[in-house]
Amino acid sequence: MFVINMPSHKIMLLFFFISFLHSATTQAQPVYTNSSCSGRAFAANSSFQSDLTNLLSSLASNKTANNDFYNTTVHRGRNTIYGLFMCRGDVTLELCHQCVVDATKNIRSQCNVSREAVIWYEECMVRYSDRYFFSSVNTSAGSCGANTNNVANNQTGFMNLLSTTMNKAADEAAKSGMGKKNFATEEASLQFQTMYCLVQCTPDLSPQGCRTCLRDAIGDLFNCSFNKIGGRVLYPSCNVRYELFIFYNSNMKVSDVYTGKAKTIVIVVVSVGGGGILFSLVYYLLRSLIRKRRRAELRQKYFGDESNTLEPLQFSLATIEAATNKFSQENCLGQGGFGQVYKGILSNGQEIAVKRLSKGSGQGAAEFKNEVLLIARLQHRNLVTLLGFCIEDQEKILIYEYVPNKSLDYILFGSQENRRLTWEERYEIIRGVARGILYLHEYSRLKIIHRDLKPSNILLDNEMNPKISDFGLARMVAINENEGNTRRIVGTYGYMPPEYAMFGLYSEKSDVFSFGVIILEIISGKKNASCHDESQYADSLLSYTWNQWSNEKLFEMLDSNLKEMESYNEVSRCIQIGLLCVQRHPDSRPSMATVVSYLSNDSIQLPHPQQPAFFLRARRVLTSASREYSSINEMSMSDFFPR
Repeated sequence: MFVINMPSHKIMLLFFFISFLHSATTQAQPVYTNSSCSGRAFAANSSFQSDLTNLLSSLASNKTANNDFYNTTVHRGRNTIYGLFMCRGDVTLELCHQCVVDATKNIRSQCNVSREAVIWYEECMVRYSDRYFFSSVNTSAGSCGANTNNVANNQTGFMNLLSTTMNKAADEAAKSGMGKKNFATEEASLQFQTMYCLVQCTPDLSPQGCRTCLRDAIGDLFNCSFNKIGGRVLYPSCNVRYELFIFYNSNMKVSDVYTGKAKTIVIVVVSVGGGGILFSLVYYLLRSLIRKRRRAELRQKYFGDESNTLEPLQFSLATIEAATNKFSQENCLGQGGFGQVYKGILSNGQEIAVKRLSKGSGQGAAEFKNEVLLIARLQHRNLVTLLGFCIEDQEKILIYEYVPNKSLDYILFGSQENRRLTWEERYEIIRGVARGILYLHEYSRLKIIHRDLKPSNILLDNEMNPKISDFGLARMVAINENEGNTRRIVGTYGYMPPEYAMFGLYSEKSDVFSFGVIILEIISGKKNASCHDESQYADSLLSYTWNQWSNEKLFEMLDSNLKEMESYNEVSRCIQIGLLCVQRHPDSRPSMATVVSYLSNDSIQLPHPQQPAFFLRARRVLTSASREYSSINEMSMSDFFPR
């Protein structure tokens, strides 16, 4: 037995020193969060297994210890394995390296013999695959988690503030530049608390790819953590998180603050060097303050109490003019009754679509207010995102994300000889549109009936993912009901259900009907005939499809580009779903939740469809006796029902 003869004060110092060392080591332990493993497996003791071991060892080696992001490949024979790690932008290099070491060990035990896997820790992420994934956005394999506690008060204000703060952080993270980590944090003040938000993309993504990934992640975050005080979404290419406690190292932002202050000091010092420069600077600042005040006054006039939360969405007219080269005709994408749409590029490189409302479009202050307040709150990967608005010099402008592949009708019915849709692409478009409509009907904060779903209002991004657009001028319905009645019929004949076109009755089943028509158009490659069509399908595509279905001649109605594919059973099932959606009586049509389940689960037995509504060929809906109910209006209209 050893006896330590030491003064009491030294013993206390030793105790505190040991305690400090212990706390320092325990605090630096990475925290496992989640993992995702593919169902594709490799054989045990195969060359792939040894190559994977080499890849993971390379990621965790000492040569990567000074990196917070690193990607590499291992290639031998037919095997090529791609791998990377990314550490959270605020952790130290020591903790980053320790996290990668732990993750490369744990990913083997979590995913065993998977040929593709990703593992997330609080401090880092490790990913590998036998498929090339560098510089590509991947949001297919991920997870979403939320705090179990709900927001106590002012839930709408909380979610609006979360949306604004998250998108501000996403814009910052997506900026390109030397030394950028594609990482950003933002804080927002609540009544008695602070909201902390963090976003990050893998640095191999382009600014546009990073913003796209973060947009989808924020959309999923709203779905799974709605009215919760905290939540996160983990994707292979990006992640987002928010809490009401600080969970990241806020000191990492101090250098940015001092850098900004240093730049300001330099500007002031240089300005003081010459009276003329100083005068110009003061004049510029005063002019900017006056313009900012005018924008705030206009925002207050249009949006009232909501104006403060909308400030980050407000663009200056100068910014829009610079992005569109002063609305040049070279940047014009199209024109409608509402005005013109232009392509623009912001100073950070983000491409945008600018909808400039004309004074003669009939869109007044109340309608413009609804468009911004309601549509801007929607977050879903299958809806076009409204990025902001501009109200200045009597201009009313809406700014959307830019979608490069135009609309579905352009691909289906246009002269796109070099771009033919495969069945796989068509099927994913059908499923994506269904998910977007389901979100509008069930999962958005307001129940929304689009009322003008058609291929020209479905845009396609660079990966051919569908995005529902053209919500038009929304109006609030003060009653909480599942259907409504209107004397002003808006939309497009050929996609309207009979109860709406003839009597002005609309409900969620109105959108279901339109979706059924879209399914049949996607499969046949033919437009649904309107009452003005004198082609061989004068009885409408619905009538033609029903006859082919009844006579078991579905093969004859397929687009010629589909007649050599191998997914005939899947196509036949989609035709049956389309016919179920266009049945005459609204109660006979399935809900969008049921439609999505039909498209997601082949084992579900589909009911037999009834004869669809053929009323579309009847010209009586345009007679003078019914014109009060059936004025044609190509402008979209969406209705919003408070939940």
